[in-house]
Amino acid sequence: MLIVTTDGIEGKKVAEYLGIVSGDCIVGANVFRDVFARVRDVVGGRAGGYEAALRGAKEHAIEDMIAEAEAAGADAVVAVDLDYEVVGDSMLMVSANGTAVKLG
Repeated sequence: MLIVTTDGIEGKKVAEYLGIVSGDCIVGANVFRDVFARVRDVVGGRAGGYEAALRGAKEHAIEDMIAEAEAAGADAVVAVDLDYEVVGDSMLMVSANGTAVKLG
């Protein structure tokens, strides 16, 4: 399964557009991660716990999008876009959206 952010795939022809596919993942921040992130903000450095949570949420959203595309019989997903949104006070939603296509 090819996943690209562009509208097409170089050297490939889109034979059929199968529709929009998406995947979402919501992750909550935990109290300990919040405390350590605030300490990092004061002393400098990267908030590794948050980075890992964000990376995991992105991977899950993309995996869900791919599963939806495979169920539709797609060979690829083009025009993929990742969106990040804060939900409530302590949750983050990652959405992966694209167009499922059959290649010719």
